[in-house]
Amino acid sequence: MRIAMLAFSNIEYTVELTEALAEIEEVMLLIPDKDARRFSGVIKPHVNLQPFYYSRMRYPTNLYMIWAILKKLNHYKPDILHLQKGHPWFNLAIPLLKRYNLVTTIHDVILLDWPSQKIPNFTYLPPIKYANQLIVHGQYLKEAMVSGYERQPEDIHVLRRGVNSIYTRFCSTTAEQDALTVLYFGRIWGYKGIKYLIEAEPLIAAKVPDFKIIIAGEGEDFQKYRDMMVNKERFIVYNEYIPDQSVAELFQRASIVVLPYIDGSQSGVIPQAYAFKKPVVITNVGSLPENVEDGITGYIVPPKNSKELADRIIELL
Repeated sequence: MRIAMLAFSNIEYTVELTEALAEIEEVMLLIPDKDARRFSGVIKPHVNLQPFYYSRMRYPTNLYMIWAILKKLNHYKPDILHLQKGHPWFNLAIPLLKRYNLVTTIHDVILLDWPSQKIPNFTYLPPIKYANQLIVHGQYLKEAMVSGYERQPEDIHVLRRGVNSIYTRFCSTTAEQDALTVLYFGRIWGYKGIKYLIEAEPLIAAKVPDFKIIIAGEGEDFQKYRDMMVNKERFIVYNEYIPDQSVAELFQRASIVVLPYIDGSQSGVIPQAYAFKKPVVITNVGSLPENVEDGITGYIVPPKNSKELADRIIELL
């Protein structure tokens, strides 16, 4: 069987899935050239890697990107094309791919991080409409897909993300865990609930005075969050793109990983924390709780509840 794995985002997930599939089937991995360079030293050598030129969203050179991908697919002639969510430009060409059995993994059924408010949501729909089979990362998301996109339950499959271990390949031998470090990692948007982690800080400090909170990731203007901080010296903030080696170091240093989301569908941060053997504290939103054994691999708390968030962090520290 020939399988083509095509991803514009969720690259880490796609690389690890491809590596596993390539042990048993013939697989071609199509990812943007910038990501191929990024992971060039860690992708396993048995993977048939086929990079493609990736243009910025607003540029008409995206038409060349579509042509290049279609050319690679038509030459390879896969039995199955597995698409990760898709891309606003490429999705418009999906009707041209009806000759292939299309499997689409939709990582976020509920759109919160679609690339730009200026991009119409209808460009998100072709990978769902034309897929023979769909994969989502939780039962909650399957139910949302059935109710929101008019797809039959038998066409939608729940597949857990697995342990997202690719960043462990960038580990430093000198980085050590700090027993009193709490890590928030990922995009910084209002729905991620950083406000409630900041509000929890004085409550945690009353019981664990030497702890630190690391916040790492890009997103909206961070100044409003700085203004909320009671004890700014307890926070270490990297409001920027985090290189892969630094991602690994942050997870190595952390003792706890916290996802204080007030909304959302699923997250790759939980399996990433598990890869580094870190417990998590998450909120009960979307399919996040489906990936945590409460009291075993971490704790599940209600969203917008700084007190309970603080209590569980204190317990783990």
